[in-house]
Amino acid sequence: MSSIYNNWERLVAATLRREDLWKMFHDHSRTPSVSSRASDFSLTSPIPPDMIFDFSGPDHSYPFLHSLQSTSYSAFDLATRKSSTNLEAQQIVKPENSNAVHQLSPEDIFVNGRSLNRKELIVLQSCPSPPKKLKPGNYWYDKGSGFWGKQGQKPTQIITPLLKVGDYLKSNASNGRTEVYMNGREISKAELRMLKFAGVRCPSNSHFWVNEDGSYQEEGMINIQGNLWRKAGLKLICALLSLPFPSKSFYSRGDPLVFDYLEQKAIQKLLLIGCVRSGTSTIFKQAKIVYKARPFSEDERENGKLLIQRNLYGYIGTLVKGRVRFEEECLNELKKKHSYDETGVTGCGDGNDEKTMYSICPRLKILSDWLLNIMELIVLEAVPTPNLAHAPLIDELWRTAAFQETFNRRSELERLPMVASYFLEQAVDILKPDYKPSDMDILYAEGFTSSNGLSYVDFSFTEPPDDDDIDSEDLHDFLQSFQLIRSPVKGYEENLKWLEIFEDVGIVIFCVSLIDYDQFFIDSNGNVVNQMIFNRMFFEKIVTHPTFDQIDFLLLLTKFDLFEEKIEQVPLSLCGWFDDFHPPPHYESSLGPHYESSLGQLGFHYIAVKFKKLYSALTGRRLYVSSVNCLEVSSVDAALKYVREILKWKKEEGEYWDYSTDESFYSDEDN
Repeated sequence: MSSIYNNWERLVAATLRREDLWKMFHDHSRTPSVSSRASDFSLTSPIPPDMIFDFSGPDHSYPFLHSLQSTSYSAFDLATRKSSTNLEAQQIVKPENSNAVHQLSPEDIFVNGRSLNRKELIVLQSCPSPPKKLKPGNYWYDKGSGFWGKQGQKPTQIITPLLKVGDYLKSNASNGRTEVYMNGREISKAELRMLKFAGVRCPSNSHFWVNEDGSYQEEGMINIQGNLWRKAGLKLICALLSLPFPSKSFYSRGDPLVFDYLEQKAIQKLLLIGCVRSGTSTIFKQAKIVYKARPFSEDERENGKLLIQRNLYGYIGTLVKGRVRFEEECLNELKKKHSYDETGVTGCGDGNDEKTMYSICPRLKILSDWLLNIMELIVLEAVPTPNLAHAPLIDELWRTAAFQETFNRRSELERLPMVASYFLEQAVDILKPDYKPSDMDILYAEGFTSSNGLSYVDFSFTEPPDDDDIDSEDLHDFLQSFQLIRSPVKGYEENLKWLEIFEDVGIVIFCVSLIDYDQFFIDSNGNVVNQMIFNRMFFEKIVTHPTFDQIDFLLLLTKFDLFEEKIEQVPLSLCGWFDDFHPPPHYESSLGPHYESSLGQLGFHYIAVKFKKLYSALTGRRLYVSSVNCLEVSSVDAALKYVREILKWKKEEGEYWDYSTDESFYSDEDN
């Protein structure tokens, strides 16, 4: 009896006044209605069927009524309502029933260091965007922006802002160590990376205020500097950094959307992916140079300057070490043959020691040893950035015959790419204090695009021709906007953990370096792995990932120019996957009378068919293939325009025939 009373106490108080109810049950009259000064209550009025009271008792004393008599009620108890339906009754007791189901007590939920009361817990759970899977624990809540997270951790959700729950936000709520503050909270490193990607300048001791709609400004200032959620590509960055991003439902109250969905749909997204040194970085930079009026910001150029200067010292350091190694090898060979006559290029020494083509005069040897020590400190960032004082020495060393011969054997040296000569030729200018890298310098620079970061560039192709006959479809193709997204280049398994964030890309551009076929590395298990075999394994994982089940792939075989040189000297069969490559028996390195293709072109077609067969076996679909020289503007431009054509074909024609088993089919770009 008491449990029924407790559940329905508020409902009874909302419909009956105490005096009328008391009078009704103590009047033995059987009249169907009872008058009341404050209500027009009738026994024939609709009473909820669940509202059944048992007034029977051995002495008919109605203990329920005596309990009711001693209860007082306030005007808040819905006294003006004449009747209540079952639905209304359920709504009244809903918070109590919900609490019973989830076993949540407000005392177990701490927000900004203070436990909630019952009213705050109801507000928190019933807001439009409540915390998901709320459990007892300590949380922090930024009322201004809606960020929500566990105490001492980065934000995990964005909930309804401006809720009056908990205490004020503490500066150490998320245990940040960045000296950058958002709404009074020192943010985490992941949030700092997100802000920098969004173009927010975040010097040390910065204080920002972020509003509920994503607009931000310096704390204490009036002018709005921008809007976080309107930054293109930020959704991808947040997903990569495991940070929350507001959903559309978050702004369902009529506030402006943080991004225009229709506009985003109009942009064709292209995912650029590949292993280390596959050419994705160079292609990405080429796209910025070709299609953007200002491809690089001042900050990017300044960072590029420091990077190029450090790379330059790394190149010369590698050459110094290589020269010493090659000289020792030559001297050992001379001793073995007992040849102590003049053999090769002599240096400018005193003539008492044996000389080789890798020997240098004592003066340069002393200076190169000293410079090598300085370089190692610079690479380790133990000394400041290089300066002009070292430039003449680097230039003199680079131009000696010994260093030129060493560079010619660069394939035997670690971390000495072909582009090193581009920067070594400009050593004096690069080390000047007022040096500003050109677009071409940044294009050639190694490491300019972070190997662990996500980058994107929005672009469109050349303006449409001034032709009155151009139709609307062709005009649409010229005006089509694209977004080239370069994925992070991480380890083998790490690349597979975040692919689901790219479910809306139009095509995946997978890059493979053609010159990887004779490259080997030692994996984490100590096994020697061929780099091309590793490319194949990574390709298999990507194309079979559920995210790309219905998305087409374009395979870009990069560094074709270097491949043509290498295949003349190094057989393709060094890679086990290519052991059945057999060029025509009468093939000549120059174009022969019976063959129109070079050995490099034959090798390219062979590798292309290998990947086509693999892709068809894995997916049952057709793989598009093209070669590209990443350092040539026209080549990269043609490759990206080929992407546009593929998307156009898929839209207009669909899959009307099966190319997957046709080994002879290639587009113009494939040849």
